[in-house]
Amino acid sequence: MRKHSVDEDVYILAIESSCDETAAAVVKNGREVLSNVISSQIALHTQFGGVVPEIASRKHIEKVNQVVEEALEEAHMTLDGITAVAVTYGPGLVGALLVGVAAAKAIAWAAKKPLVPVHHIEGHVSANFIENKELEPPFVCEIISGGHTHLVIVKDYGEFEIIGRTRDDAAGEAFDKVARAVGLGYPGGPKVDKAAKDGDPHAYEFPRAKVGENPYDFSFSGLKSAVLNDINRAKMTGEEICVPDLAASFQNAVVEALVSRAIAACKEYHYDQLAIAGGVASNSALRAGMEEACRENHIRFYRPSPILCTDNAAMIGAAGYYEYINGVRAGWDLNAIPNLKFGER
Repeated sequence: MRKHSVDEDVYILAIESSCDETAAAVVKNGREVLSNVISSQIALHTQFGGVVPEIASRKHIEKVNQVVEEALEEAHMTLDGITAVAVTYGPGLVGALLVGVAAAKAIAWAAKKPLVPVHHIEGHVSANFIENKELEPPFVCEIISGGHTHLVIVKDYGEFEIIGRTRDDAAGEAFDKVARAVGLGYPGGPKVDKAAKDGDPHAYEFPRAKVGENPYDFSFSGLKSAVLNDINRAKMTGEEICVPDLAASFQNAVVEALVSRAIAACKEYHYDQLAIAGGVASNSALRAGMEEACRENHIRFYRPSPILCTDNAAMIGAAGYYEYINGVRAGWDLNAIPNLKFGER
């Protein structure tokens, strides 16, 4: 039986640097955020239309000590008062991950504290525990981000059964590609979400792909191609594209695929709790669609605040707490694993 609590308060100093946010946080007992400092690089990468790994890594080196100091100061903590140091070690950009891992190892070694390795996606799932104190496993969780689309059963803290995943593009990746194609720019998800608010979600009929062998798997490449084909056809014929209509129709197709599979999984596996996580979980249409579907099917719906959907260290601190109390530790040879699979250690 896994332990889910300890006798003394546990304070986790967490570091997250898997992509283009340098973040540090102090989390008490897995659910109480004492500080959550995020240094975003969005403005820096916007001029390139996406994240440039080498630039991201260099910026992490500049910022990591600063955000750690800010997180400790904001939490009114010193390293002496910290129980353990948790860090994202994969998946992500290898250079970016290495900065966080190196910083965490140095801090843990100097402060003589345990080092706890955290899977980035497990962090996203754990973001739901921060604002929903009553949420306990088991439950169904749909993880939707720029690099991942997974439908999982959270059996216990740190224990997952993957029942569906994307076969090609992740949902967030499709948002970015469509946003770029219609000239909305980077970051694609928020730009499409904003444009879609003024559009008709039924103006364009886009395909909803089904993956034959597994009803819970996702495929977004066909949808993305259909959108790009419509854009190219309009350019060739001189037809004007209504960007809000196209954005709303594309978003509607993505949301329908995500909502229908999540609800179907809850019904088949007999769970009455559903959570969403990851960057795309902040999408307003998805949150509204999930909320309505859960209400109709008597399922309790959980989602983190938008700030906790993006990459942040508070979620790593939450996940790190449960890993810590279950005895998970890393040695000083901990390395970044950019292609770390979900469910692996």
